[in-house]
Amino acid sequence: MPRWIPLAFVAGFLAVLCFHQPMAGLLHAYAIVPFAPYSTTSVPPLGVPQWLSASFWGGLWGIVMLWLFLRYRISHGGWWKGLVFGGIVLTLVALFIVFPLKGRGLNLAGFPIGFLVNGAWGVGTWIFARYFGIAPASATRT
Repeated sequence: MPRWIPLAFVAGFLAVLCFHQPMAGLLHAYAIVPFAPYSTTSVPPLGVPQWLSASFWGGLWGIVMLWLFLRYRISHGGWWKGLVFGGIVLTLVALFIVFPLKGRGLNLAGFPIGFLVNGAWGVGTWIFARYFGIAPASATRT
């Protein structure tokens, strides 16, 4: 397994804790969203806290995002490309796949909020990836 994969997972995992959830907290503080960050409500099927589940999925998405960045050698403007990836891709997956599977239906009005929260995750993932030294500028294809 290439060294960057576990680091990409950690970058995405930490980005949920350090960027995604604080953005959700900011939106909650201004009464834009009703849910508070770092929820300890258990989620199925394993009954882990919601923040841990979100962090796990953030880690998996971190692998996907950074694989794409490495594959296409995205090195310049990675922070805004992370913002766009997180803001658009993750939000569309949530709106069109995750929410309908959870019985919440399709509600496109949630896109701007999803863009902010998931975009913050994308920027955070990029920042951690740079810190961990897995930035695409110095990477080779694998």
